[in-house]
Amino acid sequence: MRQQTRLVKMGQFKDITENGIWKQNPGVVQLLGLCPTLAVTTTVVNGVSLGLATAVVMAAASGAVSPVRKFVPNEIRLPVFILVIAALVTVIDLLIHAYALPLHKVLGIFIPLIVVNCIVLGRVDAFAAKNPPARAMWDGFIMGIGLTIVLALLGAMREVLGKGTLFSGLDLALGENFKHIVLTVIPDYQGFLLAALPPGAFLGLAFLIAAHNWAEQRKTNKKPTATPPASESLKPAH
Repeated sequence: MRQQTRLVKMGQFKDITENGIWKQNPGVVQLLGLCPTLAVTTTVVNGVSLGLATAVVMAAASGAVSPVRKFVPNEIRLPVFILVIAALVTVIDLLIHAYALPLHKVLGIFIPLIVVNCIVLGRVDAFAAKNPPARAMWDGFIMGIGLTIVLALLGAMREVLGKGTLFSGLDLALGENFKHIVLTVIPDYQGFLLAALPPGAFLGLAFLIAAHNWAEQRKTNKKPTATPPASESLKPAH
């Protein structure tokens, strides 16, 4: 019985992981949080930094909401959820300001805007408010990681096309010792301005959405179709 219960729980966590990373990815499937997705992803470092901050907030918010979900009246649940998220975002904002001030200046207003990000509030209300803490925290974290992957890919595309480099600005997040760690993908590159501008973000995100849909379509087409039994196929048509 314990073994069966353990397998059920593992299956639930596996489904949550698959949904957050692929099936219900907030960046390319649910299309939530487009404002930071398009505005911050000029480099890989910026995208990953904001994505990880969002993942931490989502996990903490889900873990805080889940235990008290039965004690919060339905009429005031959204204001309560927003207050919880705002408190956690404030902590994250102050930590980044204290230990990575240059990065804080780059990300700017988009850190406080995590409070009103549809991804965070949506998952807290749709999942954390209906599930136990461990499952809720894992769902919030994985959804954040799914968004981080999209931000990283989009940031990499825009950085390579716009500057010809990867990991520029790593010192903003990790300190001056990492300032020299910049990968030059295209030597003597003059840059492509469109990739660094908002239209480049829209085009890059459209490419990622198209790639995801194409992969899903191929996966669907590869599934074997059910064939009728031989006895059924030999019956004469009436």
